[in-house]
Amino acid sequence: MTQQSESTTGRTATATHKATATHKATATHKATATHKATATHKATASTTTREPGDPTGHPSPLAPPLPPLAAPRPLGERRVWPRTFHDRLTAPLPGIKALARFAREGAVRPGREGLADIPLLPFEPGPVPRVDADTVAVSWAGHASWVVQIGGLTVLTDPVWSRRILGTPARITPVGVAWSALPRVDAVVVSHNHYDHLDAPTLRRLPRDTPVFVPAGLAGWFRRRRFTQVTELDWWEAAELSGVRFDFVPAHHWSKRTLVDTCRSLWGGWVLTAPGGQRVYFAGDTGYGHWFTRIGERYPGIDLALLPIGAYDPRWWLSDVHCDPEEAVRAAQDLCARRMAPMHWATFVLSAEPVLEPLTRVRAAWEKAGLDREDLWDLPVGGSRVLNERTDRRPAQGRGELHA
Repeated sequence: MTQQSESTTGRTATATHKATATHKATATHKATATHKATATHKATASTTTREPGDPTGHPSPLAPPLPPLAAPRPLGERRVWPRTFHDRLTAPLPGIKALARFAREGAVRPGREGLADIPLLPFEPGPVPRVDADTVAVSWAGHASWVVQIGGLTVLTDPVWSRRILGTPARITPVGVAWSALPRVDAVVVSHNHYDHLDAPTLRRLPRDTPVFVPAGLAGWFRRRRFTQVTELDWWEAAELSGVRFDFVPAHHWSKRTLVDTCRSLWGGWVLTAPGGQRVYFAGDTGYGHWFTRIGERYPGIDLALLPIGAYDPRWWLSDVHCDPEEAVRAAQDLCARRMAPMHWATFVLSAEPVLEPLTRVRAAWEKAGLDREDLWDLPVGGSRVLNERTDRRPAQGRGELHA
């Protein structure tokens, strides 16, 4: 969810960013709150050097090789974490001046004209594809909720099946996949704790022994709700379930659920890798920045990137934590992903852009970048696509491989 839209739950309801407004405490945490995994991140993330004048961050011929991926950690492992993850922020949280400006200017909803196109939002619910263990399929339920079928597993991402979330109006499109139509859910991944990504009423529908993969610091929330198979990971760590690898990767975002827990749990995205090598990247919530290049280098051959394109206006308020459509296309290129599926739009009204604008802009940006139209999977809410291993696995189109 958006830092601001955070739905009004985060920003407006949180006009108390005391921990945010001053990062003095953060500065002092940098020495303390970096535990062993953080040191690993720094070593890992810094293995790629940049040629002078190369803004893409592609590795130079002289760059040392990336270290091997981390060995999978035990499922359900109980771990101790730092008290705060403020040191992972890639931009300061808004201070008093920004909050005052938001109070003066801060439209977080489109005007009447911007809402007029709600009836035109793409909504085409269909059955979830039935695929075998060698095939990847995705179905978009809306917002950041996907049904990902990979390696024989059915995985839900940030499942939100509720009609409304705290602090925002009700959904402007229905849920695209009926709960009753879901296959057996084998696992859930959660990107962070904002209300439009971590929805307690939806999670209560799941059996308590469902394997859940969450960011560092969030397992307690699930265990208090009697989930018994909760695996929490730090950035660049992984776990494995039935041969499918779950890697937790960085994002340009933050976390907050109450007035007193700002950045007490981590945030990030997930790379899911099937035993046959098919790879899906789920970004969760994120602004644009250097992490995309690092992720693409560390996990080459991403077949599909699920990237957010909405909740970005006004930019002075949201640019650090939410990509706009053009940035999402650049992120797909930085990742060297073979194809991109937009998300995080057409579901909840979290910010001020007109409701159809994200789709219009992402299509224009994709065309301007010279990328194959067939590789933009701009699904309607409820739509599905199947990744055919024999015909769909072809070289990725990164920044250096654009069409003329």
